[in-house]
Amino acid sequence: MTDLPVNRVTMITLGVHDIGRSRGFYGALGWTEARAMDGVVFYQMDGMLLSLFRLGPLAADQGRPGAELGAGAMTLAQNFRDTAAVDAAFARALDAGATVLKAPAKTLWGGYSGYFADPDGHVWELAYNPHWPLDEAGRTAIPE
Repeated sequence: MTDLPVNRVTMITLGVHDIGRSRGFYGALGWTEARAMDGVVFYQMDGMLLSLFRLGPLAADQGRPGAELGAGAMTLAQNFRDTAAVDAAFARALDAGATVLKAPAKTLWGGYSGYFADPDGHVWELAYNPHWPLDEAGRTAIPE
């Protein structure tokens, strides 16, 4: 049996108030559902999953029934090949119902980024980072 790397994430689960509203939002962004079961929606990503799980059942699944879960202090991010792609993705998010937190603009670190919140307040950053080029599959890695 081979040991798996410790520094990896295989799934991100977002707690949501209204699964239908969230499905509509992520669908409008162009995300394609891989599976939905027992009130949880799964999206296949490049080597990992994103899931949407209603807040109450998520708290119960965590062993904390009745706990009040929130969006947390976390940012999910997507990097793009150029500023035009950031602007297009940001406009699509707004059309889908996102809330602008910070419009895309040049950054102090030499890139370009903006932030929005999904209908449940989960924060997304859309960015172009000229120092971290994307490979052909759209994956990023910190250069040596």
